[in-house]
Amino acid sequence: MLSQLASTVPALGPGWLDPDTLIASFGPYALGGVVLVVFIETGLLFPFLPGDSLLFTAGMLTAQEQITVPIWLLCTLLFVAAFVGDQVAYMIGAKAGPRIFSRPDSRFFKQSYIDMTNAYFAKYGGRTIIIARFVPFVRTYAPVAAGVGRMSYRHFVSFNVIGALLWGVGITLLGYALGNVPFVKNNLEALVLAIVLVSVLPIAFEMWRARRARIREIAAAEPNVETGPATRIDPEPTAEA
Repeated sequence: MLSQLASTVPALGPGWLDPDTLIASFGPYALGGVVLVVFIETGLLFPFLPGDSLLFTAGMLTAQEQITVPIWLLCTLLFVAAFVGDQVAYMIGAKAGPRIFSRPDSRFFKQSYIDMTNAYFAKYGGRTIIIARFVPFVRTYAPVAAGVGRMSYRHFVSFNVIGALLWGVGITLLGYALGNVPFVKNNLEALVLAIVLVSVLPIAFEMWRARRARIREIAAAEPNVETGPATRIDPEPTAEA
């Protein structure tokens, strides 16, 4: 019964990662399975799991009383899984990252990467941690990058709470409230893609602004090519005695 209901919800990924397949494999442990998937995707560097669609499906099945727990308990467990998952990923980045990046002769890992990551999160960190929750793959690696870049732990935790609440609880409640609406149920993939697009736009805008500022800095530092030859003054020939 669970798999028949969940099969109405598409997933962003191969067929074996569809919510119906996962939920059917969980059987009577569907609640624990969903919570575990959320934790693994966010905390154990496995970005291929269908987090968004699985959250929506869990909310929908709870509204249909196929997952027989109160919605507040489901949301609480998913919030905790999403929050703890990012905490683990941050610790992985903070503990393992410096050992990897400290090798000066490494071909792929350089100390400059840490410096750039640290500078990026210092400027955009809070918004990035929140927005990353809604972007597949990015939500898996953003907390790792925050740990590698030595983002303030207190700063990270505060935005992690907001991100876990908006994503883990928000999408679940969306499924709970709208899971029985045919349009939403049949077009979840398009809706998730729209959420991703809207979420990425602020990051893209900030990157565009940073690129323009960098171009202006380079242009200001370079000599004026046009006026260079024009301002050249040849010495006047000396008069013969």
